[in-house]
Amino acid sequence: MKSCFKQGDYKEFNQVVAINDIAIFDSGKVHNVLSTFSIAKYAEWVCRLFVIDLIDDDEEGIGIFLEIGHKSPAFVGDLVIYTGIFEVQKGNKIICRFTAKVGNRVIATGLTGQKILKKEKINNLFKSISGEGQ
Repeated sequence: MKSCFKQGDYKEFNQVVAINDIAIFDSGKVHNVLSTFSIAKYAEWVCRLFVIDLIDDDEEGIGIFLEIGHKSPAFVGDLVIYTGIFEVQKGNKIICRFTAKVGNRVIATGLTGQKILKKEKINNLFKSISGEGQ
């Protein structure tokens, strides 16, 4: 695992809100705006962009937490700019803040955490939990 970022470094990812990004559950559509669970997906992605630069070939990132404050709606067709801000690297863990904006309007803010592990360790962990390795 590399150490190449400092607090305040940032990465951006742009996403146009699509119909599959709105809040739809088994009971039906809730409303025609960007869902909190879609924000979660894109927030994880913008912060994963740091992980991609940090990991070695035999490593992978695994999410350890996600906090979202959903502040304002974004509508289908809106361009949302996600910004991931590197906070800290502690051992094999990284913490990032993120913001999601449409223009100057803040849609969401939050924190994400990732742990960097050897791929073999992750695979063994998954096998032991699923019972596949027994």
